[in-house]
Amino acid sequence: MIILGIDPGTALTGYGIIRTDSRGKLTALGYGTIRTPANQRIDVRLTKIYQAVNQLIAEFKPECLAIEQLFFNRNISSALAVGHARGVVILAAAHNNLTTYEYTPLQVKQSVTGLGRAPKAQVGYMVRVLLNLPEVPKPDDVADALAVSICHAHNGQGWGDYL
Repeated sequence: MIILGIDPGTALTGYGIIRTDSRGKLTALGYGTIRTPANQRIDVRLTKIYQAVNQLIAEFKPECLAIEQLFFNRNISSALAVGHARGVVILAAAHNNLTTYEYTPLQVKQSVTGLGRAPKAQVGYMVRVLLNLPEVPKPDDVADALAVSICHAHNGQGWGDYL
């Protein structure tokens, strides 16, 4: 199964595509960021995210999308911006007939590190180990997106909330 994992954000959306085989072996197929400049209008930024996710889906042909749930933040405008990015990512998945699963940050950390409150550095380290990568993916948004993919590979529909 090929899984597209997303850590959404308006300025920086991390993505990670992994393959898992019937024995549970994980392989990274691609990862990186979708960046949008802060000086652009929100509609332009969201369009760029939407188009980039569509391109990833066309290139890697994932069977599903795993996305991190919105973590409540004291900064309402930041939370809204992340919500906008989540929305266009989920829309791109829906337009491509992909089932979307969402996981809380706690579920992702638990699945990847064994600790629900693991620090970002530990998540990055375990992503590198589990995917046999030469180094920890940077920035953190990329490691987080790969971690969401790994979480789905480990848990399937068991923990994910079907949207």
